[in-house]
Amino acid sequence: MPIGTFLCLLALVRLSQQQFPRACATAEALLSKECCPIWEGDGSQCGQVSGRGSCQDVTISDAPDGPQFPHSGVDDREQWPMVFYNRTCQCAGNFMGFNCADCKFGFFGPNCEEWKVSIRRNILHLTSAEKNKFIAYLNLAKNTISKDFVIATGTYSQMNNGSNPLFRDINVYDLFVWMHYYTSRDALLGGTDNVWRDIDFAHEAPAFLPWHRAFLLLWEHEIRKLSGDDSFTIPYWDWRDAESCDVCTDEYMGGRNPTNPNILSPASFFSSWQVICSRSDEYNSLETLCNGTTEGPLLRNPGNHDKGRTPRLPTSAEVEFCLSLTQYETEPLDRTANFSFRNTLEGFANPVDGVATQAQSTLHNALHIYMNGSMSQVQGSANDPIFLIHHVFVDSIFEQWLRRHQPVRDLYPAVNAPIGHNHDYHMVPFIPLFQNGDYFVSSLDFGYNYAYLLEPGQRIQEFLNPYLDQARHIWQWLLGAAILGALLASLLAAVITLACRRTKKKKMELYDERQPLLQEGEDGQNLSYQTAL
Repeated sequence: MPIGTFLCLLALVRLSQQQFPRACATAEALLSKECCPIWEGDGSQCGQVSGRGSCQDVTISDAPDGPQFPHSGVDDREQWPMVFYNRTCQCAGNFMGFNCADCKFGFFGPNCEEWKVSIRRNILHLTSAEKNKFIAYLNLAKNTISKDFVIATGTYSQMNNGSNPLFRDINVYDLFVWMHYYTSRDALLGGTDNVWRDIDFAHEAPAFLPWHRAFLLLWEHEIRKLSGDDSFTIPYWDWRDAESCDVCTDEYMGGRNPTNPNILSPASFFSSWQVICSRSDEYNSLETLCNGTTEGPLLRNPGNHDKGRTPRLPTSAEVEFCLSLTQYETEPLDRTANFSFRNTLEGFANPVDGVATQAQSTLHNALHIYMNGSMSQVQGSANDPIFLIHHVFVDSIFEQWLRRHQPVRDLYPAVNAPIGHNHDYHMVPFIPLFQNGDYFVSSLDFGYNYAYLLEPGQRIQEFLNPYLDQARHIWQWLLGAAILGALLASLLAAVITLACRRTKKKKMELYDERQPLLQEGEDGQNLSYQTAL
């Protein structure tokens, strides 16, 4: 996409310094522990007057957690979001959002009554216009301050238990980088470098797939609001059997810098990107949180990684074996689980036999290791936009498993999972609140599908849709061109016909058939063919 077009997109978005949400990032909200912002549509909390929702007490599950985190009352994420808020908006019907202003995933329109299934497609199959639009939206998000959300730059105790709010504005893209960092960061136990590392609310346990599903849906949702493009979906990168990073080019996600292989080519849009939340050891030593300060350029050096740990990119056969596993999760519900679909897809188990291993990183993990840069550190991995197209494909494998095995919702573990991963635990750090078990269902329930999972007839339709959409946008011009073309063709045909008639008439006058077509010799024997011409 030309730089001028991208700048025009930026100009369309009004930057705002509004806090997240304004009523919830104040001392009053933190001290009262109530996050029930007003919906501007009717001026009431949670849009209650319009029947969108109401302010209610947060219900917390008392299901026991596993033994992986032996502490209690030391981390803000425990029993999320109770440390910060014990009352939030609970939305009704098809409404969603921290103030019930948005539509649930899959619903559109001013009253959230229009249902539509969107299609996520292979990034390598997008048209040039679609691919350029995706890259433009990424840059738009990176250069636009979020008008709805801010990030916490300190713990609740550092905020003096709410009387001294510590929040900061952040751009839309980095907001999600920070959320991924926050949910996977180490627990600060008090004192210099006194942390508990065996804690993660989005990885190494059952919620890995549901959490990232909700994360991607929210990311997609925010881009649609930012761009005004309700048809936008995140594309996926099908990395099965790939011999190299075929999206690591300047045309797509950024090629290699010719003078420094650890950074991106200056011809890539992403070469100017700065990363955040990539210095976990520094945060731990200072007993602080990532505050969104930029920390240098995006790093990536695909293929120059530890080959002993990840010898190659995943294969189709490995994915197929993973899909054949019938159990979503097995005891002890963490990265040591054997024959677990989740643990194998996440990459902590061998995709040949399903047995947990610490020696190798496979499937999902393999891609992170292979990228050998910002993607290779869990907490800061979302800095690289390849994170998105990679995780969308991982989500598509999760979707295949759900459709193949048709698990009941209760199959998702309800008790004894590592902290944050039980069925009814609220996902950290999302507001509005989502529970893990709510996302253990088909993507069709959330209004999206994958191009390569469509039925044959649907695939043909999906292939034609971009061209039909283009035709719909310019149908008036096409119709006008067709009518004008028909008129010109008719006029030309009339001119040619008239010219031919006049020519024939002149010839007939000049060569009037005064002689017979068949002439006879004087002797009556000689016959020869002769035309009037």
